[in-house]
Amino acid sequence: MIVSHQGPDGDSLGSTLAFYHYLNNLGVKSTPIVPDPFPDFYKWLPGIDDLVIANLNTQLVSNVFDNSDLIICLDFNHSSRVGKMLENEIIKSKAPVLVIDHHTDPQHFSEYEVIDSNVSSTCQLLFKFICDNGDKNTIDINIAKCLYTGIITDTGSFKFSSVDYQTHDAASYLLSLGLNHSEIHDNIHDQNSLDKLHLLGHALKKIKVIQSISIAYLALSNTELKQFNYKKGDTEGLVNYCLSIKGVKTAVFLREDKEIIKISFRSKGAVKVNEFAKIYYGGGGHQNAAGAAAKGNLDLVTDELIENLNKFLV
Repeated sequence: MIVSHQGPDGDSLGSTLAFYHYLNNLGVKSTPIVPDPFPDFYKWLPGIDDLVIANLNTQLVSNVFDNSDLIICLDFNHSSRVGKMLENEIIKSKAPVLVIDHHTDPQHFSEYEVIDSNVSSTCQLLFKFICDNGDKNTIDINIAKCLYTGIITDTGSFKFSSVDYQTHDAASYLLSLGLNHSEIHDNIHDQNSLDKLHLLGHALKKIKVIQSISIAYLALSNTELKQFNYKKGDTEGLVNYCLSIKGVKTAVFLREDKEIIKISFRSKGAVKVNEFAKIYYGGGGHQNAAGAAAKGNLDLVTDELIENLNKFLV
């Protein structure tokens, strides 16, 4: 079975489905699983209809765990990243676990792991994994679409500092298979609803900048999200607008989500937002892109966040 993290994104979905197709091509039966629903703009991915959403199919998931020979964990390196139900299934399962991931500070909860935090995305790492296995010829157009999706979404379409020549080499090979890269970009970035664009306009007006510590931040409440008929994925990329402001080196986006506040961090240069997220919120990620969560009132959490950033950055 193949498992990825909560809040499925392009890299988690891309790597999960790419591995699913890869195993199919090898004649190995597998079940791809994500903890919760994914944004609508990924519904075109090949094999997406075979993806099992765990919180909607708990009994099926339990049966799959009971009958699995191997559990493959993609795009996360802490078992808590899949939520309590799947974490418990992984812990109690007798099947060995393989982790393939590119994030820092691994928990080392598995028997086997392929982890490299210098690689831009799990999809790039998976491309190398397949090639190192001598199975490059098994990469068909379905695998190519999935891998390319993960690579472009986790690199900001090749603009992040994590991109290296091997990232472009992987993309080049995928394009050589007949991949329509412009169609994939269109499917992901150019299928906006009017509500989403109105939410974007509202959010941009709310961005605040603190020049003394070179940060920009944005906070959205549940009430504001409901006002614009928020759907999963509608706020993806908002933190990057904060980082795009001239002179800003650190960007933060806070979103009220039921009983917690989800926080996204981005930075430029030497600012290590993964360290900040880990120290103050128990979060993590990469040096220039990280995430965390906090409990409490949105305004109070935001005020405390600014205080913590003042301590960390000065």
